[in-house]
This record gives sequence, C-alpha cells and structure tokens, in this order.
Amino acid sequence: MKYNKDNYKKVVDELTPKNKILKNCVMAFIFGGAICLLGEIINDSFVAWLSISDDEASPMTSVVLIGMSALFTGLGWYDKLGKIGGAGTVVPITGFANSVVSPALEFKKEGFILGTAANIFKLAGPVLIFGYFSSFIAGLLSMAIK
Repeated sequence: MKYNKDNYKKVVDELTPKNKILKNCVMAFIFGGAICLLGEIINDSFVAWLSISDDEASPMTSVVLIGMSALFTGLGWYDKLGKIGGAGTVVPITGFANSVVSPALEFKKEGFILGTAANIFKLAGPVLIFGYFSSFIAGLLSMAIK
C-alpha cells in the first residue's frame, strides 16, 4: 500500500485512541466530589466529637486529608485511584500532597539530602512558584486599586 496524505490520515484515525472526554469529566467530578465529601465528613466529625469550632476543625481536616494522601501514595493506592478518577484526584489538596510524596519516594534511594530533599518539590515546585507569583501580582494589583 502506497502512503499518501489521505491514506496516512486514514491510518492515523484508525489507530488513534478515541477521546473519552465525557467519561473523564464524569469520573473527575465523582472522585473530586468524593474527596471533598470525605473532607466535609472529617470536618463535621471533628466539630461534633471533639466539640471544637469549625475554624479549628478546618486546618485539622486538611492535615488528615494530606496524611491520608501521603499514606495512600506510599502504599501505591493513590496512583490506582488517579487512573480511574483523573483530574478529580489531582485538583484537591490530596493531589498536591501526592505530588510532593511521589518524588520523595522515587528518589529516596539516592539518600536523604541529594535524593529526597533535592527532589521532593520536583512536581509541586512549579505549582508553588506560580501560586506565589500570582499572589504577589494580586497583592500589587490590590494595593494599586486601593
């Protein structure tokens, strides 16, 4: 078979995996919502069982979710959830914790300083820098407007 532009396009179209945008969006919504629901359950449990204010329960809830994410990453479960839930597992605070723990585990065999410490923010670093920079710009704009 001689390949020209039309034949090439036909072969590429046949071999390219079909995009599953709707399914991916639904799964991201379900998983992201489930993580947020879990956070609300944990928060409400702190308020009800420990009789603390919602303002005190909120940071404790974040710590629990981060700890669970780190544990699930270490056990290899978070990657499996991520393959099913997609962006729903990446967007919440748990996804950020996963992006910090993953490189730490990957590079731990290179030692604490040159392995873990040097590479722990390899994935999360750009997100942090962009967040800091955006906050700085927003602060400058806020000062300029006032």
